[in-house]
Amino acid sequence: MVETRQQRAAKEKEKAATDNKEQTKDVTPEVIRTPKRVIVAAILLLVFSYVTMPDPLQPVGKPSVQHVWYYGWITALSTGLGVLPLVIIPDLDKFWVGVSNAIAAGMMVAASYSLFMEGYTFDEPDDISDISSGMRTVIGAVLGLVFILSTKKFLEEHEEYTVNGLGGADARRALLIFFVMTLHSFSEGVGIGVSFGGSNGHELGVFISASLAVHNIPEGLAIAVVLLPQKNAKLTAALWAILTSIPQPIMAVPAYLFVHYFIPILPVGLGFAGGAMAWVALFELLGEAYEDTDMTTTGIISTLSLAGMLWLQGVIDDR
Repeated sequence: MVETRQQRAAKEKEKAATDNKEQTKDVTPEVIRTPKRVIVAAILLLVFSYVTMPDPLQPVGKPSVQHVWYYGWITALSTGLGVLPLVIIPDLDKFWVGVSNAIAAGMMVAASYSLFMEGYTFDEPDDISDISSGMRTVIGAVLGLVFILSTKKFLEEHEEYTVNGLGGADARRALLIFFVMTLHSFSEGVGIGVSFGGSNGHELGVFISASLAVHNIPEGLAIAVVLLPQKNAKLTAALWAILTSIPQPIMAVPAYLFVHYFIPILPVGLGFAGGAMAWVALFELLGEAYEDTDMTTTGIISTLSLAGMLWLQGVIDDR
């Protein structure tokens, strides 16, 4: 049977319509659903935050253990706010993922510098150590580098590990950042507890906690830029970010109760976190940013991010 011109035209039109439908289906953005367990965990966090809130919130006179715990808890929760910039721009292509990594790298380098300086210039009347604060900071930095390199080697030998759907190199990078942020939180928690322990602790502790809460937001962003582009829900990324800061309230309480024992080791903790964080920023995040963008973009964005973070930290310190 000979196919007429009209029949051929009709078939071609039908085929074109089918192809267009398939293309439309392919470009339809995937809806990322938040797991129920994540929603339940977020609700429990909110309930716990309300139930454990001290009354009054502002400590009067000598702070209670509940005050110290709660201010550490608030600083931990603030880390989840780092997801907000990526809520405004939810769909990131490869280039913008690279830009986000460059921003996070700049922020982490600035945070490392601040940790080193804080440890190097550490000066407390109750510091009974015979080793200078600068040397303790250097010792901590070396230990931090040894730890992060050992962790990296272990993860490379176990590529089968996954993190929230991430595998291979993505999982390794996510775990390295997670470890670094968590380690950093230990020293921050000690800092919160020590700040509440002085004669003016009811004011200084609140100020230090507020400063760390602001400082934690860009650290949450570093977690978010790794998880969100890999099809994780925003609330999931926020909870992962908060989890890295949980050591802050945990360490704040014993540091407050036994302040004389924690002060001598604080520079070591600051150096440890700074060394590990600097390595991840320079050799993981910047490398990823360069692969996804180019040398010029990575250099400019990370430098601006570094300068902006240092400026913000300077403003907080001045106040």
